[in-house]
Amino acid sequence: MFNAPPELKTRVFTTLPDKFRIKGRLSEWAFGKNDKLDSFLEGLCFSADGTMYVSDIPYGRIFKVDGQGSFELVVEYDGEPNGTAFDASGKLFIADHKHGVITVDVKERTVGFHLTRLRRERFRGLNDLVFDRAGNLYFNDQGQSGMQDPTGRVYRLNKDGTVDAVIGTIPSPNGMAFGPNGRLIYVTVTRANQIWRLPIHADGSCTKAGVHLHMQGGSTGPDGIAVDVAGNVLVCQCGTDSAWLFSPWGEPLFRIRSCAGHDLTSAAYGGPDGKTLYMTEAESGQILEVEMPIAGLPLIPGAG
Repeated sequence: MFNAPPELKTRVFTTLPDKFRIKGRLSEWAFGKNDKLDSFLEGLCFSADGTMYVSDIPYGRIFKVDGQGSFELVVEYDGEPNGTAFDASGKLFIADHKHGVITVDVKERTVGFHLTRLRRERFRGLNDLVFDRAGNLYFNDQGQSGMQDPTGRVYRLNKDGTVDAVIGTIPSPNGMAFGPNGRLIYVTVTRANQIWRLPIHADGSCTKAGVHLHMQGGSTGPDGIAVDVAGNVLVCQCGTDSAWLFSPWGEPLFRIRSCAGHDLTSAAYGGPDGKTLYMTEAESGQILEVEMPIAGLPLIPGAG
C-alpha cells in the first residue's frame, strides 16, 4: 500500500505590489497563455549577501526583494528573463527566452548581452542556467520542444568563452540544479513530466543520461528545482498545488502544499541557516516560504 508522505504547508512571504502589476498591455510572451497576465514571477535566486532576486518574464523585469518582502525594481528591458544565477563576482546571469544569456550588474543597474547567438544562430528560447564549482555556466535551450520535438538542449559556457553542447535530446528542459558532488545535474523535463539526471565526466562530456523521477498528474509539469546538502531533490510541480521533496534515491519525503495558486515556478533555499525554502507562485504573483529540515546547497561558485 502506498503511504503518502507527510505534508508541509507554505505561507505567503510577500506579494508583488499593485504598482508593479502591468495592466492593459499585452505581452507577446503571454499571448495564448493568459492575455490578462499582469506578471509572471520566475528565476528566484539569492546573491552572496542573502538578498533575494526574482524575474518577471513577460515584462522584462528583475526585482530585488528585501528581508521584509518589499519589492524594488532593479532593471526593466525589452526581454523575457527566466532563470537566474549569480557568479562569484556578484554579476547576475539570466536565461532570457528572447535574447539568450544576458547579465545584470545589480549595483549599476545595467544590462549586458553576454551570449545571444551560437555560431551566428539564435537560440530557440532559453529557460534556466546554473554554475558549476569551477565557474562554468550550464544553460538550457527549451524553445517549443516537447514530446512532439524532443530536441531541447543543455550547453556549457566555459570560463574561456568556448561553448560545448552537453546533450541535445530533451523534450522541454526546464529547471536545473547540481547534486552535492558537483558531477550530476538534475533537469526538470516539463513536457515529459520527468526529472532527468545528467552525469558530467571530468572532461565535461555527458553519458548515460537517464530518468531519475517520473511525476504524475498536473496540467503543466515539473518546473523549478533545488537540492539540499544531503542530496534531497525539491521539485516544483507546476500545474498542481504542490512541490515535492525526494530523497537522493527518488523516495518521496515531503509534499509541500501551496497556500496560493497552482503555478509554482522556481525555488531556492535562503534564510540565516539556509533552511527556508522560497518558491515563486506565478499565478498570483506571490513568493511563498516554508521551513525545511535540511539546508539547501550553496548556488554561487566557490561558496560553501
